[in-house]
Amino acid sequence: MDKTKKFKAFWFNGEKYSCSNLKFTMLDLINYFNYNSTLLVVEYNNNIVVKKNWNKIIISNDDIIEIITIVVGG
Repeated sequence: MDKTKKFKAFWFNGEKYSCSNLKFTMLDLINYFNYNSTLLVVEYNNNIVVKKNWNKIIISNDDIIEIITIVVGG
């Protein structure tokens, strides 16, 4: 029996996070941090990800995710 806990570490908006949930998607991450999904752009490992693929991307160890929010108004 393996008694070591398995954690996933990733970078999110310049900060390192660790998580024991080994299978979660980009959409899970966006929802967890309560982002308004209509007003943001997601960069995943230096690539822009279209919204329809957010639920298909499983966050992996050492991934780099940046969320760019769009501000409307003056």
